[in-house]
Amino acid sequence: MADINPFESLQEQIDDAAAYSEVDDDVIERLKRPERVLSTTLSVDMDDGSIEQFRAYRSQFNGDRGPYKGGIRYHPNVTRDEVKALSGWMVYKCAVVDIPYGGAKGGIAFDPRDYSADELERITRAFAVELRPIIGSDRDIPAPDVNTGQREMNWIKDTYETLERTTEPGVVTGKAPSSGGSAGRVEATGRSVMLTAREAFDYLDRGIEGATVAVQGYGNAGSVAARLLEDIGATVVAVSDSRGGVYCGDGLDTAAVKAHKREAGSVVGYEGADEELTNEELLTADVDLLVPAALENAVTADIARDVRADVIVEAANGPLTPNADDVLTERDVYVFPDVLANAGGVTVSYFEWVQNRQRFSWTEARVNDELERIITEAFDRLVRTFEASDVPNFRTAAYVVAIERVADAFDDGGNWP
Repeated sequence: MADINPFESLQEQIDDAAAYSEVDDDVIERLKRPERVLSTTLSVDMDDGSIEQFRAYRSQFNGDRGPYKGGIRYHPNVTRDEVKALSGWMVYKCAVVDIPYGGAKGGIAFDPRDYSADELERITRAFAVELRPIIGSDRDIPAPDVNTGQREMNWIKDTYETLERTTEPGVVTGKAPSSGGSAGRVEATGRSVMLTAREAFDYLDRGIEGATVAVQGYGNAGSVAARLLEDIGATVVAVSDSRGGVYCGDGLDTAAVKAHKREAGSVVGYEGADEELTNEELLTADVDLLVPAALENAVTADIARDVRADVIVEAANGPLTPNADDVLTERDVYVFPDVLANAGGVTVSYFEWVQNRQRFSWTEARVNDELERIITEAFDRLVRTFEASDVPNFRTAAYVVAIERVADAFDDGGNWP
């Protein structure tokens, strides 16, 4: 999978949708590339007195619909092309759910597990210093992503506010509630996955209650989605993380698996499982619903040929390669794409940003109600587009919706020379 370029995958998805859109070709070309990319090297003091360098990036893909918005990830495989692709997916994700943001993404190429908490703070603050000129509540608003969370967002906020000598809680989202974070933000991505799955099974005239589920990737999004799917009656039979997976035909206790992972560092070894399995075995398990919730390009064409799930709801960004999409379309597997299914995170980030600007906090019930409204309305629009056109799958339909919304914003604003 290492030779699959995520940025090329994004561009191929846009080209696929453009064939079913009335947007001019020259505008489509504009919508396939980022407006700017920051590439920087961070030099950071380590606990042992040495100085280590880290490659870091921030891609601002498109701002036609509002401020740039997107997460920051810490992972050894972060590359310039990866953040370009992820920032593009953010543009179209925000457009699909019709919130007034553009798209951005950032990352640092390192494994945070190899560093102390003090070192992580210095690395994060060093990146915040580099980001300072290009972020702000009306410019670019970072958020958590892979291996980052409330702690890192608090550090970025504090660094920015200290250097700018201001109070600006809306400069980042995904903060701790005590620092201006929103109720419901931690569960938001998993919640939108659950809502999308619920709506999908209803649309297909199949009840979600009793449906068997496999979740690849048991981090925040995957574990929350699993628990919420369990809450509405689905049976989660298999889950995995980077070290492997576990299976139980009668259903796993999702909370107990999460507790085991918290203690052991992996779902592997969970005593309530019938057997252990590899990630590829999980992706091809005989289940009703597959939820890829790890990294991009997890499902290749070869794996797609062996997928036995009838429905896939993407919790990760770009977990299917374009060739895998083609295979699954030919096999009549319903794929409900990431730009809708995992949009809960950015949607509740939007709610957090609104609350920060108003200096007013919403209840968790209001946050969840508003999120449900936005996801179900976006799902309905997706279905209408799919049924009213000749698009081959729901991903292409989602990109048709998104591209037309971004192009409309560009046309309405005019082309400033």
